[in-house]
Amino acid sequence: MSEPGDTENFRAEAHRMVDWIADYLEGGAREYPVLSKNRPGDLSLALPVNMPSEPEDLRQIWKDFESIVLPGVTHWNHPGFMAYFGITGSGPGILGEMLSAALNVNGMLWRTCPAATELELVVLDWLRKGLELPDDFFGFLCDTASISSLLALAAARENADIGVREKGLSGRDDIPPLRVYASDQAHSSIAKACLTLGLGLEGFRAIPHDAEYRMDVTALRKAITEDRRAGFRPLAVVATVGTTSTTSVDPVPEIVNVCAEEGLWLHVDAAYAGSAALCPEHRSCLAGCEHADSFVFNPHKWLFVPIDASALYTRHPEVFKRAFSLVPEYLTTPMTGEVVDLMDYGVQLGRRFRALKIWWVLRSYGLSGLQSHLRRHIKLADEFSDWVDRQPLLKRAAPAPFSVVCFRAAPTGMEQGETLDGFNMRLMEEINASGEVYLSHTRLDDGIALRVAIGNIGTDTTDLERCRTAILNGLQCLSNP
Repeated sequence: MSEPGDTENFRAEAHRMVDWIADYLEGGAREYPVLSKNRPGDLSLALPVNMPSEPEDLRQIWKDFESIVLPGVTHWNHPGFMAYFGITGSGPGILGEMLSAALNVNGMLWRTCPAATELELVVLDWLRKGLELPDDFFGFLCDTASISSLLALAAARENADIGVREKGLSGRDDIPPLRVYASDQAHSSIAKACLTLGLGLEGFRAIPHDAEYRMDVTALRKAITEDRRAGFRPLAVVATVGTTSTTSVDPVPEIVNVCAEEGLWLHVDAAYAGSAALCPEHRSCLAGCEHADSFVFNPHKWLFVPIDASALYTRHPEVFKRAFSLVPEYLTTPMTGEVVDLMDYGVQLGRRFRALKIWWVLRSYGLSGLQSHLRRHIKLADEFSDWVDRQPLLKRAAPAPFSVVCFRAAPTGMEQGETLDGFNMRLMEEINASGEVYLSHTRLDDGIALRVAIGNIGTDTTDLERCRTAILNGLQCLSNP
């Protein structure tokens, strides 16, 4: 048998994979159920307990991928994937990812790969200009918004000038407990960041939402005042542009004023909805964000870049550097201090060449192409919202400003509460069991709501029709057991 790394062997298998990927992207994904039908342990039981002791043929590994791995895949790249936030590993993005894997560089320092550092800075500047963010926003890439927000809050902690870099937090009685504020609709990663940074869950305070699931700024002001009186030190506010459940947009301009008056760091989490601002008619969703101290949006969510790629911007790169830069002798170079070494702005030393796939996507689609797809998704969501509003057994559960629609079944005579919640959960399972689409759920003021999240570049009217059919079939099945 030829060596696994043999060039000809690699070439043959690579051609096989590229052909399969092309067919998958062209519509082959629709041949699979969106949500895997595997039961717990199915894949594990199909694989040997121990790793192979001898080399195996790549063709056999491919066969096992098809027969063992694929059945256990939930197809996030399927046009019928409408759970959570729809994402797309587009063809151009996959090409960039392939090259990144082949080059296998670590862009920790400028010198370790000048192209990785400079392309990242250029691509992030392209995106900054596309979103019309200020010139003084410095951007770099992280893996996910969870880590981007963690780094931003660590920078906020450093900016508070309480000596955490030198002394840490443990056992200190010279500083009061710290508090971070975010809407009760904010992503769970904000509370997790407080856990990780040593603030604890008591260091996170959830602010109630208004009727449109946006942060209640009056409640924010009240909470800050209460906390100061109780001996807490307010540290930062996190505003969300595109909340996880409903994609609502917090009133950022008002929050900016609060942060300015109170001397607090403002971080904006626009992981999902930030991409919409590339369209001028949706630019208003970022109103006030120009005053943020840090800002994140994810090209891997709604900009057709394969996961993972999160763009983090800040007006204070020197604070990030002060929080994270640590340069032992073995990481110094003749250029140290003269070039940007991206390892200085976060926790990770190892840094993937993520900018390559973003560069590939931005050049392949261009701004006009990206705008066209974003507008199409929003239009599809508007049409789906109108359909929900016309259905006697369905009720829209929240505003739908972008491409996510929250709704619930509301059968005649069924009271709100556990009974209605249970009905909607069963309805979701019926819909997902169809294999045509995959929906997720959330809990809103009136109870459980189902989410249709449109974001895959291949999703079209036929996929929404399949979704509507699955919903109606599910309703009929539950109404006539």
